Amino acid sequence: MKITISRGVALGVLILSFTGPVSANGRYLEVDTTVQTEHSVTVKGEKFSYTATAGTQPVWDKKGEVIASLFYTYYQRDGIRNRETRPLIISFNGGPGSASVWMHIAYTGPRILQVDDEGYPVQPYGIKENPYSILDVADIVFVNPVNTGYSRMIDADDGDEKKGKSDKEKRELFFGVNADIRYLAEWLNTFVTRNNRWRSPKYLIGESYGTTRVSGLALELQNAQWMYLNGVILVSPTGLGLERDGPVRAANRLPYFTAAAWYQKALDEDLQNRDLDEILPGAERFAIDELMPALARGGFIDAQERQAIAEKMAHYSGLSVEAVLQNNLDVPTSYFWKELLRDRSLTIGRLDSRYLGIDKKDAGDRPDYNAELTSWLHSFTPAINYYLREVLNYRTDIKYNMFGDVRPWDREDDQTGENLRLAMAENPYMKVMVQSGYYDGATNYFDAKYTMWQIDPSGKMQDRLRFEGYRSGHMMYLRREDLETANEHIREFILTTTPERNQSAKY
Repeated sequence: MKITISRGVALGVLILSFTGPVSANGRYLEVDTTVQTEHSVTVKGEKFSYTATAGTQPVWDKKGEVIASLFYTYYQRDGIRNRETRPLIISFNGGPGSASVWMHIAYTGPRILQVDDEGYPVQPYGIKENPYSILDVADIVFVNPVNTGYSRMIDADDGDEKKGKSDKEKRELFFGVNADIRYLAEWLNTFVTRNNRWRSPKYLIGESYGTTRVSGLALELQNAQWMYLNGVILVSPTGLGLERDGPVRAANRLPYFTAAAWYQKALDEDLQNRDLDEILPGAERFAIDELMPALARGGFIDAQERQAIAEKMAHYSGLSVEAVLQNNLDVPTSYFWKELLRDRSLTIGRLDSRYLGIDKKDAGDRPDYNAELTSWLHSFTPAINYYLREVLNYRTDIKYNMFGDVRPWDREDDQTGENLRLAMAENPYMKVMVQSGYYDGATNYFDAKYTMWQIDPSGKMQDRLRFEGYRSGHMMYLRREDLETANEHIREFILTTTPERNQSAKY
């Protein structure tokens, strides 16, 4: 059946399939639906119309039975004659267990969160036009994996427990590095087929754990779905299963310490009075050339050298020499967040160290809470619930999971970094861009650089890997200046990686 819904200036068409509902604590979500609304936006001074589709699409098992339904939001610019030349961006957030909300209404989509220019909450809550959205050059689909957003497993009443799967068996189909990649690749095949996008240039973008997801998907889509990509964008990337433990992990934190301390005006004057771009290269060289070898020698480092390294590390981190030595040159990030501004009775944020927190006690070795996350949830939660229901006309009593129950998550056999390298090797079209915020203490920018360096140790694909840094945190796009710059970098990446007509994919 079809129901036409009129709300304000938006026209909605709700199409309900005859697939049965998913039960979630007595609430029901139709597993195969679409709601279309029409809108307009002005991007880079150009006004154009677009169609938004909010809906659910099933996940099937090998027997063809529906075992889950994923909620998605799909934006298409109107008036495009040749959709086969129009790029399609497939967007995932991370967690694992995080909804697509973050990049959806704060980064690349046509509507963004109502926050101030630095990303802090303002009231009334809501959304506004995104003048920097990449919708001018590409269509975008935001995908919510199982148990995130409105997406859910099916609580099937098997009637016969011996024949049905246990809850543990059901969860193993979705909640793990490789299980996640397998079912999402199959789901994307269906989405691309239903929406006639097989000929379109395709890109994956993932944030945080979403970078693990899209790196694995790059190869899985090629090898299991025979779907080839033009590019992958890694926003605040994880380690992608690439080794960086011990001295590497410890030393790689130092340049982030420098950036965060610089922002909080906690460095010595000779560094503080210079621009961030001027001092980070020195911190990076010290981390690799001096701190890493010193850490490798552990307790057998010469006492005089230990003292010299501690003094230089304190200089680049804003910490005291005593604090560095008490941690044996290996300062945990959680300690840094607590210690840097202890003399001001403040803590700094984990995912974005521009944010400040206040603890019950100044004593201790880690903050009581993540100052940035409480700020973000403050503004994102009301905005996404309002936007989906009242602007996109998608109405359900299912709770929108900002963070869903996906534990335990099977992290065994994470080969996603190697999978991304192999996907690039197999596909001469594919390029990769990394985007990181300098003040991100969870997936720090120097770890991201290191990961990019290690993706292709041969150096043969060096010219197909690109890094961009920003003066903000994990979600660099919350700062208005970086929202503009980061979207422009994606726009450039798309335009430069979409081949000319009849350009061959070959070495």
